[in-house]
Amino acid sequence: MYTALFGALSNEHRMNSIANNLANVNTTGYKRDLLSFRDTFMRYAHDEIMEAQAHLKSEKLFPEPHHVARPRLAYSKTDFEQGSLKITGAPFDVAVNGKGFFKVRTEQGDFYSRNGHFRLTGEGQLITEQGFAVLSDGGEIILPPGVKNFTIAENGDIYGDGALMGQIGLVDVDRPLDLEKLGGNMYRPRTGTEVEEIAATGTVVQGFLETSNVDAVYEMVNMIEAQRQFEAYAKVMQTTEAIDKETTTKVGRGRG
Repeated sequence: MYTALFGALSNEHRMNSIANNLANVNTTGYKRDLLSFRDTFMRYAHDEIMEAQAHLKSEKLFPEPHHVARPRLAYSKTDFEQGSLKITGAPFDVAVNGKGFFKVRTEQGDFYSRNGHFRLTGEGQLITEQGFAVLSDGGEIILPPGVKNFTIAENGDIYGDGALMGQIGLVDVDRPLDLEKLGGNMYRPRTGTEVEEIAATGTVVQGFLETSNVDAVYEMVNMIEAQRQFEAYAKVMQTTEAIDKETTTKVGRGRG
């Protein structure tokens, strides 16, 4: 019963992860979550007790070892594999081609993102679609008003009418797997971990957006598999309950 219960709960968690991936299949710069599971074994105290002597007439003093397998989540990570680039033609739509992140500033602090769907405010500040400031090495990016012809180089330099006016910061971290999703397509270091910023090897591509790296067909196959496994574990629990109920009825029945 408990083995089937933990198997069903593990597949429920897997289903939630798959559903979240599918919900973000069209989210700019989204990175899918990957899960893996393993069987863990629970041992009872009598499993470790060995009888001092055993002979033909000896009686068993303890039950036979009874190891219970419980599927548990073994590993969860974000897959930072590059998504394909989609052309938009918008001057402040930029994508990271390769490894690296944009840095954005929120009220809770500075975070990382792969979503390069930016826009200018009326004051000339470059912000994300959620309204957070995009950062450069020197802080927030403020562009002079009145300039119309903007071009962005591969290193993030922003030119207006041929003159250098700012730069979009692009950084990488030494341990990307230590980043966790914050929401709003942003990342931060996991609690209790520290990551060091390093130079990004990727380049900035103007007029493009990076699409999600979620493979919808792959996720749908995984969803069907998880659903079938959940149904199988539920059947095991139902069968176990029926056996227990029948056993209890027979044992409790009075003898004439």
